[in-house]
Amino acid sequence: MEKKTGRVTLPSEENFLKETKELMMRWGADAIRDSDGTKLDDEIKQLDAKIYTTYFVARGHNHFAKEHMEECQQLYLMSLFNTALTETLEIDFMNGYFKEQLQPDYVHDPKKYWEVIDRTTGEVVDINDWEVNEVTDRVLIKDAIPWHEYTVSFLVYAIWDPTQMYNHITNNWGDKPHDIPFDVRGPFSNEYMRTYLKQWLLDNPDTDVVRFTTFFYHFTLVFNNLGKEKFVDWFGYGASVSVAAMDAFEKEKGYPLRPEDIVDQGYYNTSFRVPTQAFLDYMDFIQKFVAEEAKKLVDIVHESGKEAMMFLGDNWIGTEPYGKYFENIGLDAVVGSVGSGATLRMIADIPHVRYTEGRFLPYFFPDTFYEGNNPVIEANENWLTARRAILRNPVDRIGYGGYLSLAYKFPDFVDYIEKVTDEFRKIYGTIKGVTPYSGLKVAILNSWGKLRTWQTHMVAHALWYKQIYSYLGVLESLSGASVDVSFISFDDVINDGVPADVDVIINAGDAGTAFSGGEYWKNEKLVTTIRAWIHNGGGFIGIGEPTAYQHEGHFFQLAGALGVDKELGFSLSTDKYFVTPVKEHFISADSSRFDFGEGMKNIYALSEDTEIIEYSDGEVHLTSHPFGKGRAVYIAGLPYNEENTRLLMRALFYAAHKEEEFHKFHASNIYCEVHAYPSIGKMAIVNNSMKEQTTIVYDGKGMGKSTTLAPSEIKWEDFSHED
Repeated sequence: MEKKTGRVTLPSEENFLKETKELMMRWGADAIRDSDGTKLDDEIKQLDAKIYTTYFVARGHNHFAKEHMEECQQLYLMSLFNTALTETLEIDFMNGYFKEQLQPDYVHDPKKYWEVIDRTTGEVVDINDWEVNEVTDRVLIKDAIPWHEYTVSFLVYAIWDPTQMYNHITNNWGDKPHDIPFDVRGPFSNEYMRTYLKQWLLDNPDTDVVRFTTFFYHFTLVFNNLGKEKFVDWFGYGASVSVAAMDAFEKEKGYPLRPEDIVDQGYYNTSFRVPTQAFLDYMDFIQKFVAEEAKKLVDIVHESGKEAMMFLGDNWIGTEPYGKYFENIGLDAVVGSVGSGATLRMIADIPHVRYTEGRFLPYFFPDTFYEGNNPVIEANENWLTARRAILRNPVDRIGYGGYLSLAYKFPDFVDYIEKVTDEFRKIYGTIKGVTPYSGLKVAILNSWGKLRTWQTHMVAHALWYKQIYSYLGVLESLSGASVDVSFISFDDVINDGVPADVDVIINAGDAGTAFSGGEYWKNEKLVTTIRAWIHNGGGFIGIGEPTAYQHEGHFFQLAGALGVDKELGFSLSTDKYFVTPVKEHFISADSSRFDFGEGMKNIYALSEDTEIIEYSDGEVHLTSHPFGKGRAVYIAGLPYNEENTRLLMRALFYAAHKEEEFHKFHASNIYCEVHAYPSIGKMAIVNNSMKEQTTIVYDGKGMGKSTTLAPSEIKWEDFSHED
């Protein structure tokens, strides 16, 4: 008998007891949570459910923060670029920033902790050649060089928590006080965080799970002068910076950081930047500190007999769940927002916790739940996308967030979520702890490796960006595919070679980014190791501008293996004769159309050995090339959709020389997939669309039969364990 209740967390709020009980029963919820901006009343806390209570370590304590503003959190920011017209240049460094969020730090000496940089030469301007006007928030540069550009890198205090600010604006909180974040690196703040938590636990006896949101440092989110987001980086370490941190870093690592190590020419070390050693050292420094301090709080929670849960969002910086210090925190659980299959896997694959939980979309906020809108559409898309990944590795729980009273006004939505929660419990009860069938082992190769597992090409979690969807689609396709996925870094390959169990390596990204690799591809050891690995039988897939770095006559440093390179204009005088596509190919056998996203121009085949699979508008978009015993495939871009998922799977099996195994546990219809679990002799035949689909389903021996699936249906079938 499948369980009809449990594994679901319901948000609730004050004065909503009757409706909460009704939805608990209908959705089978066994846990209730508050949200940012809501509270649970005593009657709700007495219901037969686990009670999650949101806990803010370093915000929401204004009475303390106002007494210790010297321990307010800080950021390094960079001014706009300013062109000197004469030998004197005045820079309004706060221009474009939101003064309700940020306040310049004049407590600490700007001459020691700030930098003025000539961006035309890259030279740091001597501290004697500039002055700060604290009244006007301006820097005056003397002896500037006309027509050179200058910037100021400066410290500010963050006087308004950015998540509370976002919610304040989104939910129209009016005169609600602005949460001031404090830095637990400060002595008063460090003592306060522990003392307050102990008292809070005594004051909240009905709480079963303390949901830390999260710990100390918010991802980088800075607003502009209009109160809109100016810069957002879900991976950004900017808000972990302080004078105390800079001083402690120098003591621990043995060298000082520059402001430039943080502002990074205005790029702020986004995950797309190939990381410098200084920034890697700084990340390590912050992760170690956060783990040590977070453990103290988790231990206090455990001593009170309660569970400690971390929200993978908001103030998550330093708690990298795939980092080397995360295990030391001792958390019971991690919960995160699920915007895609990739984000589902990012949460579900986290090690060293007892359970994981996905917060599904949409949030019950007024930007979705308003008259005339149908939130079922977003909920259905979110569930179908995440379900593919759940069938590979399920989170242990699902739930929602926001204002339950809003969702309750939409009965069709309530009906739909009832079906979702029942389906989730069925999947979980069937496959949790069971290893799914994998036809291949795939390694994603980039600068970050394991540290950013399932986080490749994300900017603000699962949001869509023009420059990334052609690459993020690779992860999305893989998140629910019948392959085993790992993440390796260039340093891993340089130091340890390619792991022995890897069938195919994928390198995807724009030139110069951390994902393509940039200057890493000048490293002889890296290039020769992978070149030899492919030649000896490995498969390699390059997407976009793989292995790209102009060096010794190649832009793609593995051009010889890929069979293609990119024309930068240097070899226009060399004829390119090879443009004729093959009539048919294993990789494109299921493709009726091609979608390469933003695509890539000026890719050309190097010889007649390169199999051109797709050529249109004078451009090569898809190729395959033999290299020794191995194969390399080039794809111009791969946004997520059903056809591209099928194309990628075919490319993987072809690159691995395993075409004969492609039809094991396979569906002929691209809108359907088969997820097999050999150890229990079950397979799930899934319709990933909202329309009825008919497909040939192949078992583990490649034997096929036809089946028809209703919109979004899952069919469970038994098969022989010998398959």
